[in-house]
Amino acid sequence: MLEANFYFDHDKNVGAVVVGLDQYFNYYKMQYASLCIRENPGCLFIATNRDPTGHMTSAQEWPGAGTMVAAVSCSVQKEPIVVGKPSSFLMDFLLKSFNLETSRMCMVGDRLDTDILFGQNTGCKTLLVLSGVTTLPDLQDASNTIHPDLYTNSVHDLVKLLQQ
Repeated sequence: MLEANFYFDHDKNVGAVVVGLDQYFNYYKMQYASLCIRENPGCLFIATNRDPTGHMTSAQEWPGAGTMVAAVSCSVQKEPIVVGKPSSFLMDFLLKSFNLETSRMCMVGDRLDTDILFGQNTGCKTLLVLSGVTTLPDLQDASNTIHPDLYTNSVHDLVKLLQQ
């Protein structure tokens, strides 16, 4: 209820708010998250990723998790800890936990600004697959500053290569 003296109660024990893709994101959820982040001492603000759009259907682009993250971030005037691509948070965890070497890895993905940038940020080789978000014209656009080591039209091309 948006009326004078209305107090929106929230759980004072929430220690972290994780914002990600939510098809049912609404004003109530944004207010609840904002209150926890602003009013709960030490409450972490974590974002799964900041993808502005996503291909939820084959017909068109839809708002991505980044739009929800931006709404909460604007409300609390604070930047989140991003644990998804292109942040190296996850890779740092994997490297420490499993003693892996990024020089032996290849990041395969369909987005320049998340997948390929993640690979570059973490020292992996990168392979862009053009069957998703990024198109060949996007890749070749003069304003593009993110370039993969390799690119292909489809993940299926990898299957063919591995079968040889």
